[in-house]
Amino acid sequence: MIKILIVDDDTNIAELISLYLKKEGYQTQEVFSGRKALEVFEDYAPDLVILDIMLPEIDGYDVCKEIRKHSKTPIIMLTAKGEVFDRVLGLELGADDYIIKPFDPKELIARVKAVLRRTIQQVEPQTNRKRIVLDNLIIDKDNYSVTYQGQLVELPPKELEVLYFLASHPKQVFTREQLLDKIWGYDFVGDTRTVDVHIKRLRDKFEGDHTWSIKTVWGVGYKFER
Repeated sequence: MIKILIVDDDTNIAELISLYLKKEGYQTQEVFSGRKALEVFEDYAPDLVILDIMLPEIDGYDVCKEIRKHSKTPIIMLTAKGEVFDRVLGLELGADDYIIKPFDPKELIARVKAVLRRTIQQVEPQTNRKRIVLDNLIIDKDNYSVTYQGQLVELPPKELEVLYFLASHPKQVFTREQLLDKIWGYDFVGDTRTVDVHIKRLRDKFEGDHTWSIKTVWGVGYKFER
């Protein structure tokens, strides 16, 4: 599960942000000062930090600088200030994005997902792990597990392999015959309806709003859109 550290001295705002993120399937921890943020950062090991600028003891700028000395964990600065100077300074110190209070919850979630997509896609290929992360979906072929909206989803091996293969080649169209060959093998005894059945089962299991989908290309086959 993707972990997000929320740092804001306004407990109401911190709890509100936490509520929005948990609804999207993220795990969260809230802290209310810059000093506490630095204390828990190492132990909690978040995948992303939402960091208010105006904090007691140590302000958000200095927290950002300290984190950047030893970590590339993405940071979204949260501030009530709208001046260009504040935004530029935050980005120059190593923040990945910023959002200004008061904020729309949908905008906050969109920015969180966008930053996670950028950073995770840059890091994952270097690990040599067979793992794909797409906002509310994690496909890990190494241990044959799938997590959707923070919950483990039980998939038969072939369904997982279909999902992983298509997600590994976004926007590329594959015919049913190609999918049979790639996933079941050239010596598979069966017909192309096998692919259709697996695609239907996957769609049924991942209903809801998300930024990705398995599209039917009529007369050809299937592709993964994200």
